[in-house]
Amino acid sequence: MTDTLPANTAGFSAKGLGWALAAGLVVFALGQVFLNPDQSILLGLIALMVTLWSNQAMPLGWVSLLPIVLFPLFGLTGTNEVAPNYAQSIIFLFIGGFLIALAVEKTELHHLISRKMLSVFPNTPRGMIYALAITSGGLSAFLSNTTTALLLMPLAMFLSDQRGLQMRFALAIAYGASVGGILTPIGTPPNLILFGFFDQHNIAPIAFGEWIGLVLPLIGPMFVILGWVLALGTDKTPLMAEFDPKPMRNDQKKVARLLYLLVAVLVVNTLLSVGWGLSGLNEKGLLLGFGLLLFLPPFRILTWLDTRRLPWDILFLFGAGFAIAQAFESTGLADRLAWALQTLAVHPLWLVLGLLSAMVTFSTVITSNTALIAMVLPVVFAVCEQSGLDPRLLMMVATVSASYAFMLPISTPPNAIALTSGAVDVKTMAQYGLVFNLSGIALVTLIALTYWQWVL
Repeated sequence: MTDTLPANTAGFSAKGLGWALAAGLVVFALGQVFLNPDQSILLGLIALMVTLWSNQAMPLGWVSLLPIVLFPLFGLTGTNEVAPNYAQSIIFLFIGGFLIALAVEKTELHHLISRKMLSVFPNTPRGMIYALAITSGGLSAFLSNTTTALLLMPLAMFLSDQRGLQMRFALAIAYGASVGGILTPIGTPPNLILFGFFDQHNIAPIAFGEWIGLVLPLIGPMFVILGWVLALGTDKTPLMAEFDPKPMRNDQKKVARLLYLLVAVLVVNTLLSVGWGLSGLNEKGLLLGFGLLLFLPPFRILTWLDTRRLPWDILFLFGAGFAIAQAFESTGLADRLAWALQTLAVHPLWLVLGLLSAMVTFSTVITSNTALIAMVLPVVFAVCEQSGLDPRLLMMVATVSASYAFMLPISTPPNAIALTSGAVDVKTMAQYGLVFNLSGIALVTLIALTYWQWVL
């Protein structure tokens, strides 16, 4: 079985680096036509980094640290402003989740879970792709999609020793988490940001049950498309032969109990903070705390040497995403985006919705969906106030589109977690992600036109 959390092994490629430099220069030159020098430089640097992430000419972690060097070098922002982005609190949620994933793999608990899943769902690649996507989506509707992807990813590596199937399984978990997270207001950070914006600006809220009814017609077809595309080219060969049922070992029982307790605490915490409006515990601290418990009695599953296998390059990747979002604001590029969105209001509604969805969806290629939606919602609200468009409709389209972020690891945490499996490379993720991005844009626009605008 391959390691669940391998180090990124990309080396140096002069040709790939050359293409990345060329992409950066071309984007910089094009930006000079419409933008000021700082904004053009920022876009050029982003193009450089996105190309390097995609062609793997340099190690992922190396590229992700470039903002600390390049942003101050070109005068976009100071080092002391860039560096703290690499210690955002969500980073520690990842560390806690990765520690739990390490314990699951070390004790081989995911073997038992996999056998249980195979006894319920069809024992074929297609059956397991749908099983992983739906399971991931169902859990992500109520728990963090990051937590869900972290807990399920070890299964993708155990179900098959074929690299191609491992890749499909890992993407099914990641993409399923993103799709399922839309189902409830608490399923993904962009949804929570939207509801917070409603409350802040005294906009009529969308009830919990009403939200589910609005997005179900969108999520169902998306799961069908997701499973069908990922299963293309697979056969009906059983994944595993008959397996002997084995009793759960003591170390597996310890990790299983910890997982049960973690899920219970997360559910109760969500009900307290969202359902009853009480001050719940911070989920980031919760996950890190449970990860640290694995070093202590009565668990004692992990040792500090195990932490060498943590994917530090992925943690740096998210720091880069936060740094890019900050630079968008400091250079005024976010305001420039607001101006571009205001020009949409004069077009027919179907075109406005389609272009808005496309802009938000493809903007997740260069920054995290959480950071993106935090910047976009005020812009969309301002556009609606000036044009008379329905703010709830447009902001809901933007929010859902931000969650359909499938193309790059930087877009959303489940994508980054899929990359840590070692079975998925950035190029493959971008290829599949483009298909699902386009599918998501089409479905969001269609549902918004035929359903949401009449019931919101």
